[in-house]
Amino acid sequence: MAFSTHPSELDVPFNQLNDADLVLDAVYAGGSSGNSGDDALAKLLPGTGNQGGFRYAGSPSKGTVRLALLYTSGGEVDWPDHLDTETGTFTYYGDNKTPGKSLHETPRKGNVLLRDAFEHSHGTALVRRSKVPPFLLFEKARPKGRAVRFRGLLAPGGPTLAPDDELAAIWRSTGDKRFQNYRSRFTVLDVERISRDWIRHVLDGGDVLEGGCPGVWRTWVQSRVYKPLLAPATTVIRSAADQQPADKTGNAMLEEIRQYFHGRESDFEACAVAIWRLIAPATGAVDVTRPSRDGGRDAVGAYVLGPPASPISIDFALEAKCYGPGNGVGVREVSRLISRIRHRNFGVLVTTSHFNQQVQSEIHEDGHPIALVCGRDIVDALRQHGRTTVSAVRGWLQQGFPER
Repeated sequence: MAFSTHPSELDVPFNQLNDADLVLDAVYAGGSSGNSGDDALAKLLPGTGNQGGFRYAGSPSKGTVRLALLYTSGGEVDWPDHLDTETGTFTYYGDNKTPGKSLHETPRKGNVLLRDAFEHSHGTALVRRSKVPPFLLFEKARPKGRAVRFRGLLAPGGPTLAPDDELAAIWRSTGDKRFQNYRSRFTVLDVERISRDWIRHVLDGGDVLEGGCPGVWRTWVQSRVYKPLLAPATTVIRSAADQQPADKTGNAMLEEIRQYFHGRESDFEACAVAIWRLIAPATGAVDVTRPSRDGGRDAVGAYVLGPPASPISIDFALEAKCYGPGNGVGVREVSRLISRIRHRNFGVLVTTSHFNQQVQSEIHEDGHPIALVCGRDIVDALRQHGRTTVSAVRGWLQQGFPER
C-alpha cells in the first residue's frame, strides 16, 4: 500500500485525537516525543494497544473483542496487504509469519480473532453476527513517524466472495520449514465518517447497534448485506517510477526474470501468459505463436465469462516485451498490438519495464481496449500468489519455463 499526500487532505493534530471522529482517508498525526507514546492509534482508540498489526479492545481468547483495528505499514513485502479501492475489497494477512508456531498460537492472537470473526459472520442468526467486532482499517501515513491514515470500516467477507476465498489458511516456507498463515478478505463499507460517540459507546461495552452505529454496519449485522465503498480510479497515467517496484527485493525479482530470458527474449511470451493468468484467472486456452520477422512473439487466447455450464469466450491478443528498466514500451510496440486486435475483443501487453506516458495517453484518449501490465504489476501479481523472494521466482521460472 503506497503512501499518498494530498494538499487538501484532513490532518488531525496529535493533541486532538482523543475527541476526533474517524474520517475516511484523513491523517491522524503521531506525537513528537520519540517514544511509544507517540503512537497515534493508542491515543485515537485508547485501550487497543500501541503496537502490532492486530489491535483490539477485549480478548480474542475469551471471545470478548468489542472493537478491532487492522494496521498495515505497507512494508511487509512477503505478506502484501492490499486495498482495492475500485471494488472495496481489502486483503489482510494474519500474524503467523514465521515458522515455529501453529496457525493460532500467535502472541497477539490475531489469527484467533480472524477465525472467530469469519465464523460468526456466517451465522444464520443475528446473535452470531453481533459477536463480530467492527474492524477499522488504518495504514502508515508517512515514511517516518507514527501518523496513520484511516481507510475505512470493514466487514468480514464480501458480496461476491465464496466462503473459501474469504478466509484461507495458506502455506509458506522459510528455508526448509513450512508453516501456515491466514489470508483474509474484507469489504470496506460505504461510510465516510465514524462518530466519536459511537467509538466511545463501543469501547465502553455498549450495544454495537446503538450509540450512533453507522447504518451500513447495522444492515450488515442484521442481514449480512454488504454496501461496499466503490471508488473507480481516475488516474490512468503512471510515471516510469510508479511502474517499477518500490523496494530492492521487488526490483531484484524483476531482474531475475530479465536475466533468465536474456538472449532468448522471445521465450518470455509463455511467462507473460502465465503472469496474465495470475492477474486474470478466468483466462482460458492460450496459443503462443512462432517468432515473427521482427523478433516478437504473439499469443492469442480466450477470457471466459459466465457459468460453467454455459460459458462465453472473449478473444484477446497478447504481446510481451522483456525490456530492461531504462527501456520503456513506446508507440511502435503498441501500434503493433493494436493492428493485431482488429479481430479480437481486447489486447494485453506485458513488459518487465514501463510504458511511456505518450502511449498511456493515446490508449486512454482513443479508447483502445488494451491492458498494460508493467514491471510493478508483475511483481505484485507474483507476491499475491506467494512468490515473494528472488529464489522463489527463480524456482518458478525453472519449473515452468525450462531452457530448451
